[in-house]
Amino acid sequence: MDAKIPDKKNDYFLSQPHQPFFVLAIANAIVAMLIFALAHKGVLSLEIDTATFHSYSLIFMVFTNVFIGFLFTTYTRFCQASTIGKSYYVKILYANALGSLLFLAGSFLDYSIALVGMAILFVAQIFTLLKLRDIYAKGTAANKEDPLWILIAQFFGVFSNALFILSALGLNVQNFAVSVGFYAYVVFLTFSVAQRMIPFFSHSYEQKSDHFIKIVFALFALKTISSALDFTIAQILVDVLLAAYLLKEFINWKLPLFGSPAILWVLHLGLFWLPAAFFISALTEIAGLFADADFLFIGEHLLAIGFVTTILIGFGTRVALGHSGQSPHADGIATKIFWFIQAVVVLRALYSLNVAFGWGADFLFDASFSAWLLLFLAWGARYSKVLIFGSKL
Repeated sequence: MDAKIPDKKNDYFLSQPHQPFFVLAIANAIVAMLIFALAHKGVLSLEIDTATFHSYSLIFMVFTNVFIGFLFTTYTRFCQASTIGKSYYVKILYANALGSLLFLAGSFLDYSIALVGMAILFVAQIFTLLKLRDIYAKGTAANKEDPLWILIAQFFGVFSNALFILSALGLNVQNFAVSVGFYAYVVFLTFSVAQRMIPFFSHSYEQKSDHFIKIVFALFALKTISSALDFTIAQILVDVLLAAYLLKEFINWKLPLFGSPAILWVLHLGLFWLPAAFFISALTEIAGLFADADFLFIGEHLLAIGFVTTILIGFGTRVALGHSGQSPHADGIATKIFWFIQAVVVLRALYSLNVAFGWGADFLFDASFSAWLLLFLAWGARYSKVLIFGSKL
């Protein structure tokens, strides 16, 4: 992951796509979570339903920018195609920044302003998909199966954004918008990249099942539909199947789980959060049926933080260093950040258990969102100089 570094530091920030998109994602992760938390506590009053604000901002203002930064840097390598021109990705960057700003401002001022922001983000996402499709079509790689699944996941991201906009215009498609955006886009896209890159980084050459990713995609499709329809029995069944199948396959990869450097074990940890989250989700859904307890989206948050955030920060650290001409490694500070992600996971899970069992420990909400803010502040403080100026650590 070496890259040519511009001579002038003033030219560095926009010289590679991952740099500005990662920075925008970090800023949005901090601002959007802070606004959501204060609105949830009644400190702020929003023009948008807080749950909609939370899901939309994280899916399309945080995770999407990380995906664009990563894929605009690596997808051309996956497909063996020409790199993306700076003028193209900078336009998408500015559109995403403007759309994010309008969505945040409209959340306070007027819903129509937020809707304009959503429309801008939607258009930018379409141009992202078109560029990736063009790269896929022109790429000369002998095997483009993995890039195809990444492209399919991106399509579901665009579809979800369209559903969110239709919901904002009054159509009753909110559940489908969230389910498609989370499972078929955010989680499946992260999985598609992880199942390609983690065995490669780990020097694992075990043969995967010929139908592995197809089976996972089919199960994710069933999870998306059952979640959108709030069909609990089907969700439990799919969660158990996903947990069992993914765990079996991951074990078969024979990853070097013990003794790996931190830059690698963080990816292993994130990977195994995927079956663990589905297993815990199934357990809490069963408990909810028999005990009439609300576990407040514990499964979704284990996926979003334990799997997606752990994987993205692990990959983000690797890309930030590798593409600035430095060895992709995790020093003591980075390792502490990796472990701190797991503290964020635990705190958010404890808050769900608090709600389900009535512990009265509502301070766990403050602790969990504060930990999220601290996580991104710490990672941003550590790597912003690398991303903006190419500084050496």
